[in-house]
Formats: sequence, C-alpha cells, structure tokens
Amino acid sequence: MAVPRDPVEAPHPRVPWAAVGVFTALAVGLAWLVTLPLWLPGADGVRPGLANPWFTLLAVGMMATPTVSALVVMLAMARPRSIPRRLGMWPLRPVPRLLLFSLLALVGIPLLCALSMLLGAALGLLHLVPPAQSALGEQLAGAGMAGDPGALTALIAVQLAVIPVNAVFSSLAAMLEEFGWRGWLLPALRPLGAWPALLITGAIWGVWHAPLILLGYNYGLTDLRGVLAMTVFTVLFGVVIGWMRLRSASVWPAAFAHGALNTATGTLLLSFVASDEVGSAIWGSILGFSGWIVLGVVIAVLALTRQLGKQPVAGLPLGAAAPSVSAAASTAPSRGEANHEGIPT
Repeated sequence: MAVPRDPVEAPHPRVPWAAVGVFTALAVGLAWLVTLPLWLPGADGVRPGLANPWFTLLAVGMMATPTVSALVVMLAMARPRSIPRRLGMWPLRPVPRLLLFSLLALVGIPLLCALSMLLGAALGLLHLVPPAQSALGEQLAGAGMAGDPGALTALIAVQLAVIPVNAVFSSLAAMLEEFGWRGWLLPALRPLGAWPALLITGAIWGVWHAPLILLGYNYGLTDLRGVLAMTVFTVLFGVVIGWMRLRSASVWPAAFAHGALNTATGTLLLSFVASDEVGSAIWGSILGFSGWIVLGVVIAVLALTRQLGKQPVAGLPLGAAAPSVSAAASTAPSRGEANHEGIPT
C-alpha cells in the first residue's frame, strides 16, 4: 500500500467518552449562554426573543460554540499533534476527491431542498406561487420593479442560479459549527460504527439548537415539539453530510453542504412561496415532513449501495482501504509523528 506524505494515524479502538461528554456539555452550555440575551426581559419587561436587534450576531456566536468546545477539549484533555488534521481540515488531497464531494455538496443539497418543496407542494404542505407573487417578488416590487414582471422574474432566476456561489460564502459561518460536529465529534464516535456515530452526532446537534427553537425559530413552536422536529431533521441531514465527511475524509464538503442548506432553504422559500405563508411552509421544505421523506430516501440509497462502508483515509487516493492499527504503526515514521488524529477517518 502506498504511504501518504502525511503520517497515517493508528485508529483508536475506543470512544474517548470523557472528552465527548465535556465537549457536549460545553457546546450546549455555551449555546445557552450566548443566546441568554434573547431570553432575558428587556427594560419594558418583555422578552425580545427572535426580535432582538442583536439576534443575527448572537446566532453567529452560537454557531461558533461547537468549534470552541472542540478546541477546549483538544487543548485540555487530548491534544493531537495536528489540530487541522484532527478536525478534517487537512490534508486537501486527493484533490479530485475533495472537489467531487464539495461540488456534490454545493449542487446536490440545493437540489434536495428543491425536491423537498416539490414533494411538499404535492402533499399539500405548502403552496407554490410564480416568482412575481412570492415573498421575494413582493419585496422587489416594493423596491420599484412592479412594472416589469420579466425583469423581476429574471432577477429571481439569477438569485436561484447563484445559490451554489452564495452557499460558499454561507459556509464561512457554517464552518464554525462543522469543525465541531463533523470535524471533531463524528470521528470521535466513529469506533462505535458508522451508523451509531452518525445518529448520535445528529441527535446532539438537534438538541443543541434548543435555545433558538424554543423561541419559535424555524418551526414556530415554543415547546419540545419544535426541538423534536429539529432533532429529526438534524439526525437525517446529519447522516447525509456525515457520510460526505467520512467518505471524503475531509470536513470541507460537510461545511459546504451546511452552507448550501442555509442558503438554498431561504432562497427557495422566498422565491416560490407568498410572504404570508413562508412561516407555515417550513413543513413542506427540507426541514419539514417532505424533507424528512426525501432525506430518508437518500439515506436508504446510501445504505443499499453500502456507501457508509467506504471510508478512505485522509490523504490516500479514492478507494484505498484504511490501514489496520498494526499496518499504521509499521508505516509510521521513526521520529514518532504518527497518531496526529488518533481516530479513523
């Protein structure tokens, strides 16, 4: 077997449960701490919730908590020799594989979002309208484009066409989460097997959203039903982008997929749903019932084609088998630089 230029790590046979526990507690606790201003009553005695003018900034701050938690755990409990390699940020090769899965994320996820809305419309979960009658169309018309429906439709078409490009920029924020979830936590749980690792990561990811979901974010529900709905989605979507992480041996495709989800969901809802129906239409999007069905079909295809069993080692060509512990040890350089990550990818 060809040995990559970077040392191949000997996989850990066990899950570092203490580190996983500290990471989870930190990520959830910090999420509540960062979003505390949304829950505290203002000077008028009214809790601002999602109407807080600092909501966007606080939400971005919350997105950083998984990565902050991962860094704390790595530096304080189990410091790897290479943090970028441990988080799946490095190496960026084989380049064709990385580009393939990144493109799959940037184009495939928006397509799944679109399919979810089409299915949602077929199931009566949302009502699709022409772009000129959509929420975005109404906004553009209010900006003075009402007299030229053709130009308005063309502008919306451009917005849809550049979703993959906008997704790259959205991924800059999504990376703050993904370095923690799919970068650190998923590989840490990998000794349990692919399915348990993916499902547990997705469940923790869903519960982590509670500070916002309980305020009505996404589903308009302010009780545990909203958290449950979000957790169902994160488990299903987490399997798909977790597979991208494991199959590519890189965290970047998962980050791009997360950014594509955030970009495509909002753009498609605003472009094809009337403004007074956008809130309820979430159940007919990838976040709701129809999306759960679409994601379930994708997961079934991955399972039937045994894709979850194909997990290359970072830096090795596509299709190369992961070395055993003994093989990794035998190919490690004499200066003792093996075991950078300490887990299989």
